[in-house]
Amino acid sequence: MNILFTIVCIIWGLSEILLNRLLRSKAEDLQNEDRNSLRMIWMTILISTSFAILITQRSSFPIINNNVIFYIGLAIILSGVILRLLVIRSMGAMFTVDVTIRKEHKLKTDGFFKIVRHPSYFASLLSFIGFGLSLNNWLSLAVVFIMIFMAFSRRIQIEENVLINQFGDAYLDYKKRTKRIIPFIY
Repeated sequence: MNILFTIVCIIWGLSEILLNRLLRSKAEDLQNEDRNSLRMIWMTILISTSFAILITQRSSFPIINNNVIFYIGLAIILSGVILRLLVIRSMGAMFTVDVTIRKEHKLKTDGFFKIVRHPSYFASLLSFIGFGLSLNNWLSLAVVFIMIFMAFSRRIQIEENVLINQFGDAYLDYKKRTKRIIPFIY
């Protein structure tokens, strides 16, 4: 693999490891709501990215016959990382990497949350699309996107059940007017 690819993936990976270490729920937060979905996401990431790299090394299904897709993919990875950090910053103390409700938790529907209900997952999914594009292999892109999308969809289902229990009709109304994870589509 290219050194630039390695550097971008290290930056991306370290940002996620730091988030995972620093932004966990606290003892005073609603506990046991995550249902091991964080662990499932990490396992899915490790399996899907490893499998995508293996596919790329053993097969050739180029997206385009040009190295420009590699650089576009890296730019999309970094864009996703930056967007995810901005979304997390906008949530402030309410953001945790595990599913929980914090004391004095408020339903956030402004900013990024006007566009999709789960902008942090959207930003992360964007990074995985960039990863698949940087490999320049249709099959690798499909494997990463489908596996990550499925893991995020399961996690979102868990998260939304907790939010409905906490916020009731306010969250149900928000669901009606806002897409889940892909702007204007889903």
